[in-house]
Amino acid sequence: MKKIELLAPVGDFECLKAAVQNGADAVYLGASTFSARASAKNFDLSELQDAIDYAHLRGVAVHLTLNTLIKDNELDDAFLLAREAYKLGIDALIVQDYGLCRMLLKYLPDLPIHASTQMTIHNLEGAKKAEELGFSRVVLSRETSLTELEYIKSNSSIELEAFIHGALCISYSGQCLLSSMIGGRSRKPWKMCWYMPSSI
Repeated sequence: MKKIELLAPVGDFECLKAAVQNGADAVYLGASTFSARASAKNFDLSELQDAIDYAHLRGVAVHLTLNTLIKDNELDDAFLLAREAYKLGIDALIVQDYGLCRMLLKYLPDLPIHASTQMTIHNLEGAKKAEELGFSRVVLSRETSLTELEYIKSNSSIELEAFIHGALCISYSGQCLLSSMIGGRSRKPWKMCWYMPSSI
């Protein structure tokens, strides 16, 4: 039997409690930097520890989004944040930047790395490449059809995550301009979408 996991976004501790108490199997959240969830309150390291402890006590996994493209001069800081989250007990990292992914796979090899929807993976070839590169899960683009999703699942072994509703963007994952223009919610105009995913 296939396992379905309900994964919910949380922007602060109250959202975390609501998600956990209403049946989420896992949550994802952003830290104060390197997250496309720019307009959420997000979590500093002490709050992240509290969030992980709260969720884990109730059997809920916590995934951290480090899903922006990382500039050369930001790479060390992004890795240090990931390493601190790892020490705190984070269950997975959701990553867009392949350079950061390579560092994480080299230095934190037992921490699952998920390919963010910001990577715009929407077909079997993309999913297989992500698996080859070391990602353990692909967050598929929202525009991936159910037929395509089933095809990817039948022909690959990587975990798949799919959105159960859309976002305030131009309806193309990783190209989120409209949400930025309407609400100014992106660190950069093309990086912010709001969604609630469910993994398959």
